[in-house]
Amino acid sequence: MSGSRAKIIAYYLPQYHPTPDNDKWWGKGFTEWTNVAKASPLFKGHYQPKIPADLGFYDLRLPEVREQQAQLARQAGLEGFCYYHYWFGNGKQELELPFNEVVRSGKPDFPFCLCWANESWYAKSWNKDGKVGKANLLIQQEYPGTADHEKHFYALLSALKDPRYIKIENKPVFVIYKPLQFPNVRHFIGEWNSLAIRNGLEGIYFIGYTTNVEYEYSQITEQGFDAVNSCNLSRFFNYGNFIINTYKIICANYFHIPNRTPYKKAMRYFVGEMEKETHVYPSLIPNWDHTPRSGGNGYLLTDSTPRLFEKHVRNTLHILSAKPTEHQICFLKSWNEWGEGNYVEPDLKYGCGYLEALRNAVIE
Repeated sequence: MSGSRAKIIAYYLPQYHPTPDNDKWWGKGFTEWTNVAKASPLFKGHYQPKIPADLGFYDLRLPEVREQQAQLARQAGLEGFCYYHYWFGNGKQELELPFNEVVRSGKPDFPFCLCWANESWYAKSWNKDGKVGKANLLIQQEYPGTADHEKHFYALLSALKDPRYIKIENKPVFVIYKPLQFPNVRHFIGEWNSLAIRNGLEGIYFIGYTTNVEYEYSQITEQGFDAVNSCNLSRFFNYGNFIINTYKIICANYFHIPNRTPYKKAMRYFVGEMEKETHVYPSLIPNWDHTPRSGGNGYLLTDSTPRLFEKHVRNTLHILSAKPTEHQICFLKSWNEWGEGNYVEPDLKYGCGYLEALRNAVIE
C-alpha cells in the first residue's frame, strides 16, 4: 500500500446480476434491485424507495458498469474494493461472476481484496415480498476440511497474485466475515499461509470481521488473525435506557414498526476506544435501512446526510492518524448494499453527496 494518507477499503456486493439459483428461489431475473425498487415508506419522513442516479439499476455483467464504479471510487479517494466472496464448501460458489471478470480481464485497473462471507443463506434475508419469511435454508455453509481449503486457495490464486490485490505487510489481505463461527479456523489460516509461501507469496494477511470488538478482539487474534475489522452496527440500536429499547422491540415485533435510531445519535457509537488499537481497523457507516428486505421488522438509521457522514469520516481518520502508516486503514460499509440502505453510490436524493463527503475528508 502506497502513500501516507489513511486507506479506505470499501466492501462491495457483487449481487446485481441474475444467477441460476436466484432464478430458482425468487423467480426469473431476480436481483437485489427487485427489493430496492419496490420498497415504500413505513412512517412519515421515511426515505424510501432509494433510487440510483448516475449508474442506474445496473447489471454487474457489464464491464462498463464496473469501470464507472471504479472511476467514482477513485475520485472519492477510496483505496480499493473488498469484494464479498461466497464459498460454501465442496467448490460451491455464488455471485462469483463479477469478480472473476475483474481478474480475468484485468479491468478496471483499481485495487481489490476479498472478504469471505462465510455464512449460510436463509430465505428470510432475501424475501422479495419485503417481509421476514421463515428461516428456510437455501445454502449451508460447510467446511469439509483440508482438501477443500486447498481447492479454495487455488481457485483464488490468480487473484491473490494479481498486482492490483491490496496487501498489508506485503501479504494479500483476506477478510473472514464470521471468524468465530469457523471450526478450526486456526488450522485453515496455517494451511493457507503455507500454500501462499509455497506459491511465491509471503503469506496471507488475515482480518477477522466483528460487530463486538470489545469482547471478540482477543478471541479472534488468538485464532491467528493478523487484525480485526470492527463494524459497530449493533451499537446504535442499544443506546438509551431499558424502557426505550423495550418499547422499540415491542413496536417491531407486534406492530411491525421498524426499529429506528437517528444517525446523528448513532454515529457517536461507530468508533470507540478499541478502534485506537493498531490492529483494529474501524468501519465507516454512511447509513443503514434494512426495510427493503425485512419490511416493518427491519432496523434503520434516520436522517443520515452527507454532512453528518463527512463528520464521521473526519473523526475516524483523525483516530487513524495516530497509528503507524501501514495500519492507517479503515473499511467502508459499504459501497453498494442498496437493500440495506448502506451505500455511497449516487442516488436521486443526494446525488454524489456521500462520495463528495468522502473526498473532502480524505483530501484534508
